Amino acid sequence: MKKINIGLIGFGNVGSGVVKILQQRKSLLAQKIAIEITIKKICDKDILKKREVKVDRSLLTNDANEIINDPQIDIIVEVMGGINPAKEYILSALKKGKHVVTANKALLAEHGRELFAEAAQRGKNIYFEASVGAGIPIIKSIKEGLIANKFNSIFGILNGTSNFVLTQMSKENCSFAGALNSAKAKGFAEKDPTLDIEGIDSAHKLVLLTYLAFGRIVSLKDIFIEGISRVSSADIAYAKELGYEIKLLAIAKKETDELEVRVHPTLLPREHLLSSIDGVFNAIYVSSDLAGDLMFYGPGAGQLSAASAVVSDIADLTQDIKAGLFRPTLNIVEDNLVKALRKIDEFESKYYIRITAVDKPGVLAKIAGILAKYGISIASVTQKERLKSSIVPVVMITHQSKEKNLRAALKMIDGLPDIKEKSVAIRIEGV
Repeated sequence: MKKINIGLIGFGNVGSGVVKILQQRKSLLAQKIAIEITIKKICDKDILKKREVKVDRSLLTNDANEIINDPQIDIIVEVMGGINPAKEYILSALKKGKHVVTANKALLAEHGRELFAEAAQRGKNIYFEASVGAGIPIIKSIKEGLIANKFNSIFGILNGTSNFVLTQMSKENCSFAGALNSAKAKGFAEKDPTLDIEGIDSAHKLVLLTYLAFGRIVSLKDIFIEGISRVSSADIAYAKELGYEIKLLAIAKKETDELEVRVHPTLLPREHLLSSIDGVFNAIYVSSDLAGDLMFYGPGAGQLSAASAVVSDIADLTQDIKAGLFRPTLNIVEDNLVKALRKIDEFESKYYIRITAVDKPGVLAKIAGILAKYGISIASVTQKERLKSSIVPVVMITHQSKEKNLRAALKMIDGLPDIKEKSVAIRIEGV
C-alpha cells in the first residue's frame, strides 16, 4: 500500500481534531482510499502543552521549516490560522513542491490570488474545504457535484456567532448586548467578537464562494459589509409581526451582467428555508440553472466538524498524488456573462425602515414627502407604541428602491428636529 506523509502546522483545536481522526480512522481511511496516511511531523509554538490526543514526542517541533524542508513530506496541512506567518509557510511549502491543505479563510480571502497563482506555477494544489462552513461539503459540491451548472446566486448564513446572537434575540426577546454575553458565556463568541458580529468573517468566506461559483476573486474592499450591532430586539419583533426573520446574510448574486457581493442583516420571509436556521448552525442556499435551488446545512464550526473537512481534503490529495494529477486552482472558470461588480449605490432592494420620531401631527407627512422626493414608494407603514412620553417608532416597508436614494432620504429625515435617533434600514430578500 502506498504511503503518503503529511506535516501539520498548527496543533490547536482543529489540528488536534485532525490528528484524532487520522489516528482513530486510520484503518477505515486506508480501506477507502488504498493509501496509508502518516503524520510525519507536527509543528506548534507550544509543544509542551497538554492535549486531548497523544502523539510521540519525536513528531513535535516548533520550527515549521523542519516540515517544509523535509523531502519525505508530501502534503502540508496549515491549521494555525492568521495571515502571517501562515502565508509565508504556504508559499515556502509550494516552492518546495508540496501540496497544501488549509482551513484559513482569512488568508485565502486576502491573499488567495497570489497563493493560487504560486500553486499553479509549481504544479501543486491548494485544498480548502474547511474554510467555509467547516464540515459542510459546500466547496466540493460547487466544484464537483454542480460542475455543469451556472450559478444565479448564493445566500449564506456563514457565521455561527452572529446567527446565535440573532436567534437569542428572537427566541428569548433579549437585547443585542445580552445575547452577545450569552454567546461568550457558552463559548460561541471570542473575547473580541468584532470579526463575527461586524460581518468580516462572513465576508472572508463569501470571497471564496464567489470565486468558486462565478470565477471572480473579489477583494474585501469590493464587498459591502454591515454587521448586526445596530439590530435591536425591537427590529426583530417588528420584523416578526410583518412575517420576516432577520439573518446576517452573505450574498453573491448575478443581476443581468453585474455581480453583487455583500454582507448585511437581511429580512427573509418566514417561509424561506434560511429563516429556520437557528443557533450556531450555518447554511448556504445555492441557486443554479440545472440543479435548481439547493441548501447545505450543518454546524459551521467545531473541532471534529472542521477536522473532518481537512481530512477529506487530505484524502482527495492522496488520490491526486497517486494518479499524478494536477488540477490547477480547482479548474475554476470565470463566468463571462459577468462584466462588472455592482457598486453599493446601485443596489436595489425592498427595505424595512424604523424611524424614531416625536408623536405629533405632520411628522409622518414630512417623512413621506422626503421619501417621495427620492423616488421611494411606501408599501406599508405602522406607527408603534410610544417608547417614551411622546416618542414613537414608525416602521415602514418600501417597494423596490435604489440604495443611494434611500441613504440620501434617510440622511435628510434624520436631520429633521422631530427625529430622535438615527434611523435603521434593513434590506429585504427572498420576495
